[in-house]
Amino acid sequence: MTTPAPEPRNEQGRDPVATAARRARQRDEANRDDPATPANIRLAQIGVLGWTIVTPILLGLLAGHWLDRWLRTGVMFAAALLTIGAGLGMWFAWRWMHRQ
Repeated sequence: MTTPAPEPRNEQGRDPVATAARRARQRDEANRDDPATPANIRLAQIGVLGWTIVTPILLGLLAGHWLDRWLRTGVMFAAALLTIGAGLGMWFAWRWMHRQ
């Protein structure tokens, strides 16, 4: 017969699963004490998220319009840079949301 392998321990000698469960329980208790984030913080987050998306779109549109006037190409660069700006804005917003 073989002896069972010892349970994994972290550097403090504690079980990592038990440590994670203890931290989750502490977070749940803290959220139970103060469950709601103030409305002004939520509105500020929505504002930051909106400007994170809108700013690259407007910059792309402005640069595209300038290029179109300079090269006399109609709306070719404005449309292309607007699309690129929208993609960048969504990507920036995605990254910002995952950091929060």
